[in-house]
Amino acid sequence: MFCQDANRAGEAEHTSFDFLGYTFRGRLAKGRRGYFVSFAPAISGTARKAIGQKVRARHLNRRSGTDLSGLAEEIDPQARGWIGYYGAFYRSELYSLARHIDEHLVRWAMQKFKRLRGKAAKAWAWLDAVRQHQPRLFAHWHLLPPTRGRPAGAV
Repeated sequence: MFCQDANRAGEAEHTSFDFLGYTFRGRLAKGRRGYFVSFAPAISGTARKAIGQKVRARHLNRRSGTDLSGLAEEIDPQARGWIGYYGAFYRSELYSLARHIDEHLVRWAMQKFKRLRGKAAKAWAWLDAVRQHQPRLFAHWHLLPPTRGRPAGAV
């Protein structure tokens, strides 16, 4: 075991490990006297990748016959579970997951509505307007802070 301090120079062999879908590693934390490096858990890269594959496997953009509330009923139970489990520690690591779901919703809107086809910026604006009018429609909209959309044409 290696405990680095002022008297022990050098590097440790392992600075992180994965356990139960979390990666434990050094992360910045704010204390009484400023920031310090704390050994804290957050969602692991493999868990984030698996969740992304599950979202992608739903093929939301192919469901143009479904309305937005139908998509919400389908996605929300699983998203709520992911946010509840992985959001217990270092919730900000889930922002990329919320953005990933929003990207798929934008692709769905571009397939569903003729006026949005090929217009990613308008689709993001439409999704932002829906979020303003119905902020509790999707679990990730009210359990995580809003994500900013990508630049136009990047979907």
